[in-house]
Amino acid sequence: MTHTPPSPLLSRKELDTLLGGAARAWLDEALAEAAHAAAHPDTAPADSYAVPPWELRYAAAGRHCGPGHADSVRVLLIVEAGAGLPTVTRLYGQGTAAERRAVLLTLPALGLGPTALPLVEDALRTNDTTLVAAAVGPYAAAHLDPHQWRHAVLKCLFTGVPVEAVDQLARRSRGDAELARMLGDFAAERIAAGRPVPAGLHRVLALTAPGPAAPTAPTTSTEES
Repeated sequence: MTHTPPSPLLSRKELDTLLGGAARAWLDEALAEAAHAAAHPDTAPADSYAVPPWELRYAAAGRHCGPGHADSVRVLLIVEAGAGLPTVTRLYGQGTAAERRAVLLTLPALGLGPTALPLVEDALRTNDTTLVAAAVGPYAAAHLDPHQWRHAVLKCLFTGVPVEAVDQLARRSRGDAELARMLGDFAAERIAAGRPVPAGLHRVLALTAPGPAAPTAPTTSTEES
């Protein structure tokens, strides 16, 4: 299974240099609506079932700004709106795969602590490589427990997501004997089934070696020479 790396997230200034006039005007309006929602969090649409205007913009980002810029636009909207856990959970649960990916990419910027981990866990249960790659970013590195994180690494290997997508891979792998065991079992299963072992597995396995021991401070002699 192949995986196409996502485009880097762009800042508002960078987007302004790339978008046409109509798209920039649309983005201005979308961000203004998101900022209004942040400034008036207790103001709900008259119809309790209505969707806040900026969330409609969120869904339409690809049509107005282009699929290649949709992630960046959606991340900016979520941050500008100061979206909390209920909002990002709704955007994720009701969104397309692309909309879900943008939620996952925004999590590190929202200050939600571990409360949004169910979204990461859901993404890691899928075989959508774009979601898996987005799920193993900085938020997962900060909040997944060791058991969940090891399985996230294996999920990448299983689905063909490059291990380079895993944030803090070297730091969290170092000295992890259990991860090394799991990688060995995974490799043995692949070999027994006549299937190739992903190249990334060998890289991660090398990273699980214990780190260098801290240098020993020199002993100062108290004897007179």
